[in-house]
Amino acid sequence: MDLALNPLLATVNFLDFSWVTSAEAWIAMLTLTVMEIVLGIDNIVFISILVDKLPDAERPRARVLGLGFAMLTRILLLLCISWVIQLKDPLFAVFHHDISGKDLVLILGGLFLLYKATVEIHHKVEGHGEEEKALSTKAALGPILVQIAILDIVFSLDSVITAVGMVEHITVMIAAVLISVGFMMVFAGSVSDFISAHPTVKMLALSFLLLIGTTLVAEGFHVHFSKNYVYFAMAFSVFVETMNIRMKKKAASRTAV
Repeated sequence: MDLALNPLLATVNFLDFSWVTSAEAWIAMLTLTVMEIVLGIDNIVFISILVDKLPDAERPRARVLGLGFAMLTRILLLLCISWVIQLKDPLFAVFHHDISGKDLVLILGGLFLLYKATVEIHHKVEGHGEEEKALSTKAALGPILVQIAILDIVFSLDSVITAVGMVEHITVMIAAVLISVGFMMVFAGSVSDFISAHPTVKMLALSFLLLIGTTLVAEGFHVHFSKNYVYFAMAFSVFVETMNIRMKKKAASRTAV
């Protein structure tokens, strides 16, 4: 994106609230907030997987800090919007494909997600449940937050670039980020507890991370496809798993009777 093509990038006014009287700006903020929440689903899933390693008492704090890092990262990237856009400039070429700073972040972030998800699946499938439970009491909050912060940068970069393409007022973007992260903080605990309570759901969530990681790597190498397909696959899988859980509960209740 050329800086000259977007007035926001040419002259950023952090105190511009003239949009408050514009119905169009409010609609744009609502749309962007919904987009931020949708883009934040993968962030919530990743945080839920990681905080499950912590003692129960530390999990709420870790979730709040993790989402707080996500909010701070997105706001900082918005304040450095000109630098973020320049990340799209090519750095080098691989197999005749130009790789920019943004592409490099997406590729490394995707590989990190693939690694983490594969390791977690290994522990689950190989039957290290008791070992993992014992280690969870020793898991330190610091390393968990570092891992969350690393992926926050990747997820936030995609979110910020999406925001720049939708809205011209940076204050609208920041407001949308604050509202969306606040919404996620309200429901992150329920999502995390649900994933932790159902092993099959946790495995499904890890599969989602594999899917998201693959998508990030593909985007880094300029292999573009609609994310609607990814979200549909995730939504359909959740629907099927919800039906499985309900059928299991009904079967258990009948057995109890």
